[in-house]
Amino acid sequence: MKKISILLLITFLLGCNAKQEVKAPKIQIKKFKIEDCSIRAITVLNDTSVAFAGSNGVFGIINNKGIISNLNKIKYDTIKPEFRTITSTTNDIFILSVANPALLYKIKNDSLVLVYKEVNKKVFYDSMHFFDDKNGIAMGDPTENCLSIITTNNAGNTWHKMPCSNLPKIEKGEAAFAASNTNIKIIKDKVWLATGGLKSRVFYSSDKGKTWEVSNTPIIQGEATTGIYTIDFYDENNGIIAGGNYTNKFEKSTNKAITTNGGKTWTAIATNLSPNYVSCIQYVPNSKGKKIIAVSTNGIFYSGNSGKKWEKLSNEGFYAIKFVNKNLAWLSGNNILAKMEIN
Repeated sequence: MKKISILLLITFLLGCNAKQEVKAPKIQIKKFKIEDCSIRAITVLNDTSVAFAGSNGVFGIINNKGIISNLNKIKYDTIKPEFRTITSTTNDIFILSVANPALLYKIKNDSLVLVYKEVNKKVFYDSMHFFDDKNGIAMGDPTENCLSIITTNNAGNTWHKMPCSNLPKIEKGEAAFAASNTNIKIIKDKVWLATGGLKSRVFYSSDKGKTWEVSNTPIIQGEATTGIYTIDFYDENNGIIAGGNYTNKFEKSTNKAITTNGGKTWTAIATNLSPNYVSCIQYVPNSKGKKIIAVSTNGIFYSGNSGKKWEKLSNEGFYAIKFVNKNLAWLSGNNILAKMEIN
């Protein structure tokens, strides 16, 4: 009887473990060519259309059927801005260019208004998002001894740069990467910012950026191209960071880590295992924080157990992913947008 009981227990435990393993989904990808444009920033609009912005001043909207509208090439004097950040509120879309001069436009219907401009040889903005329809935040590389952070509290009509006296000091060689507009994650009034370079850290504010805390991470660091490239949170406690080394995308390293306490501490996962470089990582909606998809120019990767194990879904390379719902996501890359159905 004792042997039978032990066998039954083993069978039960194996069955429990089997249930915890989430089978990788099947995906179908439909691609749409966007000429002469590297696209690292996409945002889902209210009707599941997606707005995109990229190099050569390109901005446009693509609907669920793949029909592109509002395609435009924005110019500022003789400059064709490179846009790597885009976000939206209920009524408006905002796009921000990376380099000098930094140009932030508000787009409403067919109206294009320049709402912020910053001239500095060091200026380089990496990511931008809104807390709600009135309050927004953007982050960029340091021009002084802190991250460049600009905020708005009037629906994006005006933006103001926070003084370094109100922000934590950065470490030498610490900056950020404009890889997929996912250096920022917002949940309610809370915001997390991810950095890289010679130091890979996470900056956290519980009050829309008024006060800040900083946590160290185990993510690879020490070179200009190493660090955290992307951050996401499933809820206020559970989050994930990922990145690697852009100049050695197959290098084995500590390039993924998770938190269960809101970013106070980070634990490395899947160390030295694929995906070895990640430009964008996102939780699948309504998956209890178990299902995650990561993208890079190395392909599309999936985890069904909160990032501990990964499977490759496709060799197709992309820069960014944005979910519409658990069964539909949009991808962006070099001269391309793609709709990905997930089954």
